[in-house]
Parts: sequence; C-alpha cells; structure tokens
Amino acid sequence: MSGKPVKLRSRLSFGDTLRVAVTGPRSRKLRSALSTLGITIGIAALVGVLGLSSSGSADLIRELDALGTNLLTIEKGESFGSNDAKLPTDSVRRIARIKPVYEVASVSKIPGGVYRNDRVDLGRTQGLTIFAADLNLLEAQRGIVADGIFLNEQLAEFPAVVLGSVAAERLGVREVTGNQSIWIENNWFVVVGVLEALPLAADLDRGAIIGHAAAARFLDEEYEPDVIYVRAFPEHILDVRSVMSATVNPEKPEEVEVSRASDVLEARAAAQSTFTNLFLGLGIVALIVGGIGIANVMVIAVIERRNEIGLRRALGATRFHIAVQFLVESLFLSGAGGVAGVFLGIVVTVVYALIQGWTVVVPSYAIIGGILSSFVIGGVAGLYPSLRAAGMSPTEALRTR
Repeated sequence: MSGKPVKLRSRLSFGDTLRVAVTGPRSRKLRSALSTLGITIGIAALVGVLGLSSSGSADLIRELDALGTNLLTIEKGESFGSNDAKLPTDSVRRIARIKPVYEVASVSKIPGGVYRNDRVDLGRTQGLTIFAADLNLLEAQRGIVADGIFLNEQLAEFPAVVLGSVAAERLGVREVTGNQSIWIENNWFVVVGVLEALPLAADLDRGAIIGHAAAARFLDEEYEPDVIYVRAFPEHILDVRSVMSATVNPEKPEEVEVSRASDVLEARAAAQSTFTNLFLGLGIVALIVGGIGIANVMVIAVIERRNEIGLRRALGATRFHIAVQFLVESLFLSGAGGVAGVFLGIVVTVVYALIQGWTVVVPSYAIIGGILSSFVIGGVAGLYPSLRAAGMSPTEALRTR
C-alpha cells in the first residue's frame, strides 16, 4: 500500500451551483427585489419604447399606404417682382396633359368669414376659411364623408357647403340634418356634409367648402386656383414633380411651389425616431443604474458572507467554485429583472397601442435583446464581487470579527 495521500478533486455540478446561488437572493428577498428593480425599469423602457415605436410606425405605414405617397400639392410661391405670385387659371388643364397624372383638383381661398349664424360678431371667424373646390377634391385627397354627402354638379350651383372636421366641431355641427345653415359672407349656406380629418390637407379640415359656381353666384368671386392637388402614378411621381413648375407656369416657374404631401407624415416618422432614440438612451441609463445597484448588493453580500466563503473553502471548494457561485447569483438577479422588464414592456406596449387604435407590434429583437442585455449587465456587475470573493483565503474569511 502506497504511503502517498490521495488527492480528491472537488466537483460542483451546474445544478448545485444554481441552488447555492439562489440561496442568497431568497434569504434577502427585499434587498434582491430592490436591486433588480433598476434592471426591470431599464428593460421595460427598452422593450416598451421599441414596441411603441414599431406599433406607431406600422400604423403610420398603414396610413401612408391608405393615403398614398403620390399626392403633390401645388401652391403659389414667392414673387420676385412687385406683384403677388399667382397660379394661372388654366393650371389644372395644363397639369392634366401630363400623361402619368390621373387626378387633378383645385381649391380657391375666398376672403370672408364663416359664422354659426348672422348674430355672431364680425371677426369671430374661429380661424375658419372659405374654399371653393372642384367636385373631385374628395377623390384627389382620398377623403371620407363622415356624415351627409359631398358636393355634386347640382349642389355646386346652390348655397350648399361641406364642412371640414375641425370647422364642423367649432361651428357645433355634429350631424347633417338637411335644415342646418351657417352664415357665410352675408349668405345662408345649407350644410350638406361633414368630412373626416384629411391628414394630407390640414387646411381643409378648418374649411367651409363650396362649389366654384356658388362662389361666383353668391359671393361674387371669380375662379382663381390657390392650391392644386395632383395624383400621379407612384412610379412616375418624381418625374412629374420635376416638370410641374414649368408646366404650371412656363414663364415664371420659380413662382410655383411644389410639395409632396406625404413628406409631412414622413417627417413625423423621423420625429418619432428621434424621440425613440431619446427614450432608448434613458432606458440604457436605467440599465446602467440597475447594474450598479446589483454590483453594490453583491459587494455587500461578499462582505456579509465571509464566514460562508471561508467554510466552503475549508470544505474543499475552489476559488473557481466561489467565483462561479457569486457570478451566477448576479446573473440570477439581473435575469429575473430582465424577464420582469420584458413582461412589463410588453404590457405597456399592448395597452397603449390598443388605446391609440394601433396594430400591436412587439419586435422579437426587443424581447431577445432585452433578456440578453440584462444578463450582460448582470455579468459585468457581478464580475468584481465574484473575483473578490474568490480571492479570500479560508483563514481570513473564517476569522472572527
């Protein structure tokens, strides 16, 4: 029989490591819950912001698809001379000659006030505008009549008016009854329709829309286009836009301003992206704060559990075992916070999106990224405390304080 001592190798299975690592947080539930709160808030902010951004973008894309990105708005620009710039009266006819164009509608802004009745003081127009419009305006805008009907060839000859959504609200017109009239420049006009909001023509929402014939007959206003709406085939929209100024006014194309109505919605999307980045930054800050909180809790745990560390080392646990124990404990805290944060972020996204009437979209990368980032934060936060615990000698750890 050999006199050499038998050296036993210490082993610690993954299950044992996990059970030992969970013991610490379970024995200090309040402290553990508070330490994971920062991670929960940070992950919830990240998932919620990404979810709400994706849901809002999906709704905006749906809105753009419904309204189309092929609408051009033509207005008079700045004049370099002494006279005000004007759009030629035959602008609509000129534009209609462009082959890819399939819809052209114009409106004329008529000076004057719009009142609920003839007893309202002059000047209290509530910011409403009189528009004389072509009969195909609704088709060009892809608008919807909320109540009543839009102008037709017969109504355009008579004192009939269609109100934009904002104008109807300010005038107190909630539904079309057929016998409700409003006072427009010393004339009674019967309300025949109310439009839903027009996202690509907000000015019309605050307008009282009448026919060109009625404007000439009752308001003594001649036709002069102020705004022209043009629909062209989407694949040719940029080409149409490039020739529009010269087509409308060949002599002074610089006095014609051409804009793409959908650019407003796209600018709104860009603004949403900016706010998304801002809130993502705040979420990352919350994550960092949560990581610091976990690191602080783990350092305190190492100090408080010196006797436990010393006893385990005396019983054969290696430095690696001690380091893994505290590292897994840190990962457990951050992982629990990450899972709770992902769940909270999804709930916030679903609730807010349903309130806004959006399609609920929670990107998979937000969920996966949220959980992975929580583990990364936990690993970084627990690295120093685990190395510190592993570096303790058994005799120093067991020394009575």
